[in-house]
Amino acid sequence: MSSRVDVCVRGSGAVGTSLALALARQGLSVAITAPQVAASPTPDVRAYALNAASRKLLTELKVWPALAASAVTPVHDMRVAGDAAGAGIDFSSWQQGVDALAWIVDAAELDTALHAAVRFAPHLHTVPEPVEADLTVWADGKASASVQALGVRIDRQPYGHTALAARLQCERPHGNVAWQWFRAPDVLALLPFDRPEPGHGFGLVWSLPAAQAEAMQQWSDEAFEARLQDVTGGSVGRLRLASPRVAWPLSLAQAHPLCGPGWVLVGDAAHVVHPLAGQGLNLGLADVTSLAAVIAARETWRSVGDEALLRRHARARALPTLAMARVTDGLLHLFANDRPVLRELRNRGMTLLNHLAPIKRLLTAKALDA
Repeated sequence: MSSRVDVCVRGSGAVGTSLALALARQGLSVAITAPQVAASPTPDVRAYALNAASRKLLTELKVWPALAASAVTPVHDMRVAGDAAGAGIDFSSWQQGVDALAWIVDAAELDTALHAAVRFAPHLHTVPEPVEADLTVWADGKASASVQALGVRIDRQPYGHTALAARLQCERPHGNVAWQWFRAPDVLALLPFDRPEPGHGFGLVWSLPAAQAEAMQQWSDEAFEARLQDVTGGSVGRLRLASPRVAWPLSLAQAHPLCGPGWVLVGDAAHVVHPLAGQGLNLGLADVTSLAAVIAARETWRSVGDEALLRRHARARALPTLAMARVTDGLLHLFANDRPVLRELRNRGMTLLNHLAPIKRLLTAKALDA
């Protein structure tokens, strides 16, 4: 590899690696930073809910077919419950005329498949440190500190909530159904998963006030499982922990600007949303699709780091990113409020929406292609 490349991607997570693969497929010389990271003593319990657009991108990159069958579980139905008896919305892939509403993917398995693809990609090299490039892409996540040197302002709003995640084993078959309980002030999601046992697993993502989450981290497994049974009401049968519990703070964030001469931000380095809709990685992979398309369609005389070119991508992503941020933020604040009048309105609204098939189809289509 020469000392200078067309594109240098800073960050080797799912978004950065997907972008590096997509740009290398265009014949561009690409370097991706892959610093040595000490092995974590805690297993990776994350699971991504990927939409149809993300699946399409990963298929084009030859990554999706490389995933083990047990690492991908389609979601055929979704049941969303409010915090009043009988309030909720049901979504069905059959009613929407799609193969699945989403696919739940083992995060560690996806990372492994992406990194394996890098080893076989022409024009793509891993480097321990950033190298000179016509375009530098910051894809190093929400904790990136280096973007401040670019003059980027990060508008960050801490929620005061913490996400608890774990793998669960369920007594009954999951039936490819995802569950979500909107309560005041927490949100609990169960994502159907075929690990550790095919047909009998869930990925747990539970958004809780920080103090409550910290306390629950100290509970015994038995006490935690009992609380799960209380919240779910036995809807999925008995649940048992199949992994340690991990936690991280939640926030809403947006970077300004997203690009400049010779640089651009993508993924969590550019925007962070609440995980209640499971759209964080989907937004990042949509950034990949957009930026790769803009670069592929550039004028022959224009450099990949041309600011006017990068602004095309930033404009294309502004509205979808803002819309998702507002939806997730609005839902969280709507259901975090425990005022009786507001509780009555939101639960009646969910029940009404459940009977409006055209709007449900529109919501599903937006989620699949966000």
